[in-house]
Amino acid sequence: KPDLTRSPDDLYIVYTGGTTGVSKGAMLSHRNMVYNVMQTVVWQGDAYIGVEPIIAITALPLYHIFSLQGNCLAVMEQGGLNVLITNPRDFPAFVKEMSRYSFNYLTGVNTLFIALLNTPGFADLNFSNFRVCVGGGMAVQPAVAKEWTKVTGCEISQGYGLTETSPGAIVNAVRSKFTGTIGLPLPSTEVKIVDDDGQEVPIGEVGEICIKGPQVMEGYWQRPEETEKVMLPGGWLRTGDIGRMDLGGYSWIEDRKKDMILVSGFNVYPNEVENVVVEMEGILEAAAIGVEDERAGEVVKVFAVKTDKSITEQDVMDYCREYLTGYKRPKYVEFRDDLPKTNVGKILRRALRNE
Repeated sequence: KPDLTRSPDDLYIVYTGGTTGVSKGAMLSHRNMVYNVMQTVVWQGDAYIGVEPIIAITALPLYHIFSLQGNCLAVMEQGGLNVLITNPRDFPAFVKEMSRYSFNYLTGVNTLFIALLNTPGFADLNFSNFRVCVGGGMAVQPAVAKEWTKVTGCEISQGYGLTETSPGAIVNAVRSKFTGTIGLPLPSTEVKIVDDDGQEVPIGEVGEICIKGPQVMEGYWQRPEETEKVMLPGGWLRTGDIGRMDLGGYSWIEDRKKDMILVSGFNVYPNEVENVVVEMEGILEAAAIGVEDERAGEVVKVFAVKTDKSITEQDVMDYCREYLTGYKRPKYVEFRDDLPKTNVGKILRRALRNE
């Protein structure tokens, strides 16, 4: 008979998304996962008063940490029902499945929200009991958040985490107005912004987001050198994401450190460029990368998916001229039928750069 006893130190090996490099196995202990489930439940507070059971729409695959913890484990801990969407790329079938339930909870990424908003029948769903919507995995674009609230009546609570933090670390209050911030640390979690030397920077200045808390991983499976690169003394994890913190303790994410574009010595964050491009009428999705340039070192190139076939590359560049300073404006624009994405819908800028 097998021994089924478990220790808090037993490990899950959960692999990172590999959006900017080789995927690595994060060693998450049972202790890490249980802490993060309880942190999530405390954060949700009284959001589900009058609801029994909680009904969660689970569109992201359960092998992804966002779905495994945020939906499966946290909802099960509260006695809820997870409605599994087996093929989230079939959006008409997705919406049809959602129509069968008066659901309360949904997690997703920006591209998922865009696709649902553009699927016939979505706006006609019953949103009367929709209490909590969490956006993570990639930056939620303001234009998407605004339209989502208009259609569903439920604000997207943008949060932040990564596989290495089980994953939840920072999140906005449930149903708080979307402002673009990623919110405040979860209970028992600390956040600081550091420079390249690991020294904390003043409030408002940009640096690398670091996290400390009971949900931080033990390290990378059989990758001690990689573990050493991301762990600072005192149990702090270097996330590889660039952000800042305001006087109220709210964190703002700029972009992935590896995705930053350096134009004539100036930092350009792809998120900022992409947020402008998708505000343009007739543009569905966009991705910005840096391409080599003899004079500037790098310049910005935008890949976009358009719904209005009459839009030209010059139209996009003219639009950006109104909203972006000179060095941030795209020098090249290329239209695609779709953009490369991970299995959970995060746009793969790395794949575009590798082309």
